[in-house]
Amino acid sequence: MTPVRLRAALSAALLALTLGACSSSPSGSPASTGSSGPTPSGARITIKDFRFQPAELTVHPGQSITVVNEDSTAHTVTADDKSFDTKAVGGGGTASFTAPGKAGTYPYICTIHQYMHAALTVS
Repeated sequence: MTPVRLRAALSAALLALTLGACSSSPSGSPASTGSSGPTPSGARITIKDFRFQPAELTVHPGQSITVVNEDSTAHTVTADDKSFDTKAVGGGGTASFTAPGKAGTYPYICTIHQYMHAALTVS
């Protein structure tokens, strides 16, 4: 198996495990484990080239947000006020969290690479 196919197979297996873990996590709690904007199945933040994409995302209160780390190193998605935190998401990994229930703008960073900034708006 080529390295590219092996990585794809491992990513698929990790995603399957993550989805199983996410479905049993309590509401409001992060579930650790990999287009942006709201979609019918939820919102997505992609981490690529040490940047959050999109830099600004608007979601509904309590909406599920999937984080996909396309870098080869770990990152976090951590609100400045600590209202959400994915903990470390390994390179090629995924995580999900629930948006705060209160409307507002929630700046967030990667606590590992604190120059990485973005904002989540709940409305």
